[in-house]
Amino acid sequence: MLKTRIITALILLVVLVSVLSLGNYLLFALVAAVFFMAAAWESFRLFGSVRPLLGAAVWTAAFAFLLFSGSQQGGTLLFGVCAAIWILRLAPSLATGLPAREGLPNRLLNAIYGVALLGCFMAIVVLFRHSAVYLLSVMAIVWVADIGAYFAGKAFGRHKLAPSISPGKSWEGAIGGLVAVLVLSGASVLHPAFSDTFSVALQRKWGWAGLVGVMILLTAFSIVGDLFESQLKRRAGMKDSSNLLPGHGGVLDRIDALIPVLPIAVLFDSWL
Repeated sequence: MLKTRIITALILLVVLVSVLSLGNYLLFALVAAVFFMAAAWESFRLFGSVRPLLGAAVWTAAFAFLLFSGSQQGGTLLFGVCAAIWILRLAPSLATGLPAREGLPNRLLNAIYGVALLGCFMAIVVLFRHSAVYLLSVMAIVWVADIGAYFAGKAFGRHKLAPSISPGKSWEGAIGGLVAVLVLSGASVLHPAFSDTFSVALQRKWGWAGLVGVMILLTAFSIVGDLFESQLKRRAGMKDSSNLLPGHGGVLDRIDALIPVLPIAVLFDSWL
């Protein structure tokens, strides 16, 4: 299993580095559309859709339209809607629970999560248009939070964060993830090699207090995104969102924490 996991990770890393280093928008858009369709298919399966591939194809067509219509250049409406979705509907479900997998409430929630997923991938495109480094600097916030939470949780985890959803997560792990993010963002600001990064732009505009505040918010939403997908999988009785990525589960398993963070980061970026 470990060997399979490492091989898959190396392949994904090669694909990511190759696409980003080439800087070709058409190639980047094509790869993004492929991953979006995979994530949408997994999402429909988690919500119990009887035709997940059809649903994914429809959402991917909408994504492709936005990609090539120039809509990603105009305004921040979609990202504002995504932020509202997480604040008003998806995050509260961690406390209130999910509806049954049959019926209108579940279908509505499926559509709402689809919008959030669409916003995440459109945010990836917007950040990539700024620069590949800038995109990676936002993604790194989530990756570092996850890594920091894992090691802090292993070492110090005592108090469960959401035992009914994800028993392995702890408050100590969440705090450790936040500390790791703050250290990374602070180091980025202090080192001239990282001048074209999200953290530097934040600190330049709003100072250290603004940087810390935004990082706390984004780290919190990364945890919410992770927990929400865990909640979906627990309700569906699935360990992973799919087996598309051997050793890693599905695409949603890799991007769940990014789904709320990236649209919110783009909102902040639009104010910088």
